[in-house]
Formats: sequence, structure tokens, C-alpha cells
Amino acid sequence: MTEKEKELLLLLEREGRITEEKLSKMLDISVETVKAMIESFEKKKIILGYSAIVDWSKANTTETVTAMIDVKVTPKRGVGFDEVAERIYRFKEVKALYLMSGTYDLSVVIEGKTMSEIARFVSEKLSTLDSVLSTTTHFQLKKYKHDGVIFEDEDEDHRIVVSP
Repeated sequence: MTEKEKELLLLLEREGRITEEKLSKMLDISVETVKAMIESFEKKKIILGYSAIVDWSKANTTETVTAMIDVKVTPKRGVGFDEVAERIYRFKEVKALYLMSGTYDLSVVIEGKTMSEIARFVSEKLSTLDSVLSTTTHFQLKKYKHDGVIFEDEDEDHRIVVSP
């Protein structure tokens, strides 16, 4: 991968809505080259999609509950963790799934309408899988930063008022 390709990916990762014209100026390459590089990245599945980071707490919609679940599993001979990971990531509630090092094997991020809904997912779907040995559920209370974006009003003045 060339340096220009890497720079392009970093720019798109940071701001997916940036125009091809602006990218060409920033990278000092032609618009056609930018288009060709993006098309190639999409075809090769290097770029998997484009998404917006939304502060749902400000969107006047029904709140959702997010949980991170630590899962200990028994890997299967010949396929390791991949088979159980595939079964887990196919559940519609699962937003992200990671193989981890440390005291647990998988980290599952799920969303639901209520804590009870998440508890039902864990007890009825996740913990009943053959390879799952144990789970630990952590509920997200507040989001401060996600994918490099701070979720706080930066316009607020955080200085302490000092009066004589």
C-alpha cells in the first residue's frame, strides 16, 4: 500500500463525507485517481461502509441500552473461536464482536430497548450456546467519546467562577 492510499484511508475514516475534489487537493492527486482508489478499496472490501456517529441522547428518539458482555468460551478443535464467534455475530442484537486477550475470550457489544431485553438475550440466546462457559455483562451508563469523537458540548465554559 502506498503512502497516498494510506493517507486517503485515514482521511475517509476520520470524515466519510469529504468530497473527492477536496480529497484530491489534500492528497495532491487527480480526482480520477481518488475515485479509482476508493472504488478499488470498496471492491477489495478494505472500505466496508460509511457511517455517521450519532449522539442519540440529543436526537429525541427512544433511548436504547448498550451493554458490553465479556464471554468465556471453549474453542472448537480445528476452527478455534471462529465458529462460536460466527454464531454470536449473526444475532441481530449484536453490534460488535471482538476476540480478546486476557481473562475472557470474546467481547460482545449489544443494544436493546431495556436492560431486561439485554438480560433475556444473555440468558436465552448467548449463555445457551454450547461453547459459552460464562458471561459478565457491563451496561453503558454514558458515552463520553466514540471513534475519536467527543460527545460533550465543547462550547461550554468549564472554568471555575472566582469572586472577590
